[in-house]
Amino acid sequence: MTVSAVSVRINLEARSSLNDLPAEPLLRRWAEAALAGREAEFSVRIVDEAEARRFNRVWRQKDYASNVLSFPVGEPLPYAPALLGDLVICAPVVAREARQQGKESLAHWAHILIHGILHLCGHDHALAGALSAMEREEIRILSRLGYANPYIARREGPRP
Repeated sequence: MTVSAVSVRINLEARSSLNDLPAEPLLRRWAEAALAGREAEFSVRIVDEAEARRFNRVWRQKDYASNVLSFPVGEPLPYAPALLGDLVICAPVVAREARQQGKESLAHWAHILIHGILHLCGHDHALAGALSAMEREEIRILSRLGYANPYIARREGPRP
C-alpha cells in the first residue's frame, strides 16, 4: 500500500506479526517532519526479528536484529530524483526497546523512523562529530512533533 502526501510518498509493507503498529497517517506525519517540505519517496518494510536479523547479517555482517536498517539510494537518480531508498524496521525490537527504556511506544516509533530517514538523507553518526549533529537534528524534529528528547533517559544504552 502507498501513503501519499503533497511532498512525501511512502511505500509501506508491513510483514510483522505484531498488531500494535503505528497508523499510516502517523508514519506520514513523522516523515514529513523529518523531510521538512522536501519532496521524497522511500520504502518502509516493517518486519519481525528473523527477517531483520537476516538483513543485518547480510548487509552489515552483524548477527542480531537491529531496530532500523537504512539502504540509501545515494546520488539522485535522473529518472527518480526524489527517491531516497529503503528502510527495514523491526517491530518487535522497537516494541522491546520502548518497554525497556520506559518510553511511549509511538514516541519511540517516531524516533526510529526519523533516525532511518535521516540516514537515507545522508546523515551518518559513525563519522566523528556526526553523532551529536544527528542527535540534535532528531531531537529538534521530535520536539516539533511534541515528543521528548529520546536520549536523555537512555544516554548509556545502545544507539538506534
